[in-house]
Amino acid sequence: MASTSAPRNTAAYGRIATTASTLYSDNQTLIGEIRKATIMMKDIAVDCERDNKSDLMKELEDGILELVNASDDCTHLSNAIKSIGDEYQPGDGLTNFSKLFDDKIQRLKANSPSISQNHPWLRQFREAIWNVHHTGQPMPGEEQEDIVMTSTQCNLLNMLCPLTGKPVTELADPVRSMDCKHIYEKKAIMRHISTRVLQGGCPVSGCPKKLQADRVVCDPLLQIEIDEMRSLNAQRARDDVIEDFTGLDEEE
Repeated sequence: MASTSAPRNTAAYGRIATTASTLYSDNQTLIGEIRKATIMMKDIAVDCERDNKSDLMKELEDGILELVNASDDCTHLSNAIKSIGDEYQPGDGLTNFSKLFDDKIQRLKANSPSISQNHPWLRQFREAIWNVHHTGQPMPGEEQEDIVMTSTQCNLLNMLCPLTGKPVTELADPVRSMDCKHIYEKKAIMRHISTRVLQGGCPVSGCPKKLQADRVVCDPLLQIEIDEMRSLNAQRARDDVIEDFTGLDEEE
């Protein structure tokens, strides 16, 4: 795949940038679908564990691991697409885009730690199964591990919109910064970005990122993760009710 664009061929640059943006969006949608698949497999595994069909757990976990690796590959590809779309400048000669993408992806992979076995999605899968029969008990070896994410936590960086104070699960039009990953109500953050005196800084205390309107979006994973948080909140509420009733029984 090659290009013969001239150095200042802005039309060619515009087409490349537009194509990169479309490919990036499509790839993000694919990552969202992969995430949906992992959630579905986790729910299936929980049902199987309740029915004492533990013989299926290894096969399901292997499937989750494959999806995690596929998601990581898609993430590297998305980042490569975006980087090339932002940075590419047509030159005098031919551009080998295949090599350009391969080199960019290899650099991204080299700079990213291999965390498949400690990936939050895999951790959530394992702990959801463990909690079927061991609710409230730490997983084996958990005391010695530095656990960052559990199945009772979500991937959302902030639980409240820093501008409206509303829980992200109650936002009418949630968006997320592509740079710092903080989540906001769209109308409030766009008004914030347009206020010159604030210079578009992220409103989360301590965050140094400057926000750009076109980089604060509702990405495909955001709504999935918000829905997951709603489900987790509902599960916690049910567990609290069960615990309250158990306490009453013990008192009697």
